[in-house]
Amino acid sequence: MKLLYFAWLRSKVGMGEETVAPPAEVRDVSSLIAWLKERGPGHAAAFADLSVVRVAVNQDYAGLDHPVRAGDEVAFFPPVTGG
Repeated sequence: MKLLYFAWLRSKVGMGEETVAPPAEVRDVSSLIAWLKERGPGHAAAFADLSVVRVAVNQDYAGLDHPVRAGDEVAFFPPVTGG
């Protein structure tokens, strides 16, 4: 699974992307985030307030209950505003 981090999430995690192999119990975005938060203080800080984190799975916006599996690309980014 390829993970992408944008904006301040990248700064907190300390990288722009990584490839991970989560355990089998990680089946949706919510459980992926819970697993990532356990990986270290940078990930824990990045996902401390999920109200300011948006997610895309395979380049489509997704909610916390969206399923994830090996081979997916999951991107995390702050809310985007336009004008």
